[in-house]
Amino acid sequence: MRLYPISVALAPMLFLLPSCVGAPERAPAPAPRPSSPPPAPAPAPAPVPAPLDWQYRPATPGNWAYRAEGAGSMAAFSTPGAGAMLTVRCDPAAGRISFLRAGAGQGSMTLRTTYGAVSWPATAATTGTLAIRAASDATLDQIAYSRGRFAVEVQGLETLIVPAWAEVGRVIEDCRR
Repeated sequence: MRLYPISVALAPMLFLLPSCVGAPERAPAPAPRPSSPPPAPAPAPAPVPAPLDWQYRPATPGNWAYRAEGAGSMAAFSTPGAGAMLTVRCDPAAGRISFLRAGAGQGSMTLRTTYGAVSWPATAATTGTLAIRAASDATLDQIAYSRGRFAVEVQGLETLIVPAWAEVGRVIEDCRR
């Protein structure tokens, strides 16, 4: 075998010859597979709204009507075409005031004013739930001077939120004379 002398000028080029080879071709990346969208997160449960304080709930529709009865008086809260939902009656001979809430409730009658709440013992009557108090009971003043409204709650019945109109105060004053 015969070797040919390589010139000294070509020798460095031979050294660089292997670097001229290109990078090996890679296989093309596979096309992305269509994937199903990630599952939608479960909707967060709706927050349970806090019950509104009675002062911020809408008032029960209706009006008060005052009427003198024999020696006493009464105020009835009702809607047109329906019977009284709440009746406040003065019995001056006994010196007491009764609150009659229409409907068959049970337990006590809770009255809420802007001054606070008080629970009165109540009994079942033929036409509703009855609570009787002495005419001198300080809660009656709180009802008369409550800021615009007061609430009457009896277990088993819808809460009444009624305006503290002059009719109620007049019945209270009639019983204190």
